[in-house]
Formats: sequence, C-alpha cells, structure tokens
Amino acid sequence: MGEGRRLPTREEAWALVREFTTQPHLLRHMRAVEAAMRAYARRFGEDEELWGLVGLLHDFDYERYPEISTEGHPVVGSRILRERGYPEEVIRAILAHASEVTGVQPETLLERTLVAVDELTGFLVAVALVRPSKSILDVEVSSVKKKWKAKEFAAAVDRREIEHAAAALGIPLDEHIRIVLDAMKEVAEELGLERKPVEAA
Repeated sequence: MGEGRRLPTREEAWALVREFTTQPHLLRHMRAVEAAMRAYARRFGEDEELWGLVGLLHDFDYERYPEISTEGHPVVGSRILRERGYPEEVIRAILAHASEVTGVQPETLLERTLVAVDELTGFLVAVALVRPSKSILDVEVSSVKKKWKAKEFAAAVDRREIEHAAAALGIPLDEHIRIVLDAMKEVAEELGLERKPVEAA
C-alpha cells in the first residue's frame, strides 16, 4: 500500500459509500462492480480485498458530484479518500477510470480491470431487465452478444471502449462477459436481479 496506509475494511468502505450515496441504482452498480473486481482478482491471483474496495468505492461521490470534471466526479472523491487516509493505490485506480478528465491513464492491471468491468456491469443489468423474469440468473453470454450487436440497445454504453479494455487485459470479449456475468449472478439478490416469485393472478 502506498505510503504505508492500511487498507480500510469493507465495512468502513461501505459506510463511506452510504454516507455519500442514497440512490439504490447507484448502490447496486457499485456492488456489481465490486463483485466483478473480486472475480478478476481471483482470476489474476491478485489481492481480492484491495480490488473489491476499488470496485465498491469507484463511484461513491457520483450522486453528490455527478459532473465528471476537475471539480466533480471522481476528482472530488479522490480528495475525500485522501483526507480519510485511503491508500494511493485505491485513489489512483479510481482516478484512472475517468482518465479523460483526470489525466490519469489506466496502467496497472487493477486500473485496466476497473475500466473493463465498469460499463459492462451496466450493460448486463440492461440485458437482464428486458428479460421476462428481469433476472440476471436467466442471462447467458449468447443473449448478451445479441444485444451487443443491436446498437440501439443501451446506446449510451461504449462497446468499443469495453472491447478495447478487455483486449488490454488479454481476455477475449466472450470470456470477459462470462466472468463479469457470473460474478453478478453470485450477488443477484443484492442487485435486485434475482428471480421473483410469480404472483398468483
């Protein structure tokens, strides 16, 4: 850890997220990215707690500072994290996921992975929500790839950025989708994407 700062516990990090974020969809997004980051940490043999915290915290300031700018997300958040004693490794990774405003390019495996999974989690949620069950448990890689080709679907998601980021990890796109999808399936209930009981007519 940079400058000898200890890594906060997940409970401490989650308390910080809840201090700044109230909107359920943002909380679920951070939880999804955390799950994906933990899955990749296991895949690469890296520190799962560190990677998980980066995923959990990456958008913690977004609700309060939604403008992506030098005086908004994630720059303000990085200052808050520094004031609270978070390690520079965590702060730099979060700055690198918005390199267009921070100037911090994703260089380490940790930083490149955050960029690769961030928007993909949102795309997978969108795919789940158009299924009859609205459950991510019913989403397969093949159904994701069909929606991937439909440019009008979730049009705001930059597919090329995700493809480029996966390539930077050395992971084929289909495998990248599977890793993130499987990670999200493990926390489907927390994401509100579990199978709901069918209500009687």
